[in-house]
Amino acid sequence: MNMGKVVGTVVATRKEPSMEGLRLMWVRHLNEQGEETGGQVVAVDAVGAGPGEVVLVASGSSARQTEATDKRPCDAVIMAIVDHWEVGDREVYRKDQEA
Repeated sequence: MNMGKVVGTVVATRKEPSMEGLRLMWVRHLNEQGEETGGQVVAVDAVGAGPGEVVLVASGSSARQTEATDKRPCDAVIMAIVDHWEVGDREVYRKDQEA
């Protein structure tokens, strides 16, 4: 599982029929300090995330274990929207205090 920030959407008008109705989001990976690492992924959105939100992304076979992605050909899924996280005794991120 990786933490990332949704930076955009991906639109594909022609795709595998079993993928119809799924939203695809562009996600940039974050490190424990909330900085972008350079990694990125296109992930199916199973939770209604939007641009600018920090999310958890499951990949590989785990990506096909949500209700939205069961038996569908996807390798990454947004499976949670992050409210906050701490490293040690320091709060790194809190959604309701974003600028």
